[in-house]
Amino acid sequence: MNQTTVHQIFVYGSLRSGFNAPAFEYISRYFQLVAPAKVRGLLYDMGDYPAAVPTNQDQFLLGELYAIKQEEEFAWALEQLDEYEGINESPEDSPVSFKRELVEVMTESGNTIAWIYWFSGSIADKPLIASGDVLEYLHQQQQKR
Repeated sequence: MNQTTVHQIFVYGSLRSGFNAPAFEYISRYFQLVAPAKVRGLLYDMGDYPAAVPTNQDQFLLGELYAIKQEEEFAWALEQLDEYEGINESPEDSPVSFKRELVEVMTESGNTIAWIYWFSGSIADKPLIASGDVLEYLHQQQQKR
């Protein structure tokens, strides 16, 4: 599939609708929710944010699939998200490192391709979020306090 024809993103962290993060307001302005979805991957608790890494195992990230509302705005909208995720920053400016890649996304109505932000830093000694669902995980953490 040609990268320029993919106008969807898969989100699993602060860009999800349940987070009510400022970035979600941005997402909902330019993208529309297609469906709840999942992607093969492992999710780690980095403290301030979740980090996803790809896997071939049957482990899944739970999140949401979004499609751009106006295709001509996609490149610009993605640039803004890249900035939010710190992709274009130099390592000195942003110690957090993510990379954007195409991934197979599973929804109830079938599989599709979308962009995802994978974590590219070290996950050594970080707790695995076994459910793959960061919202559920944060809810459980709050109940423990």
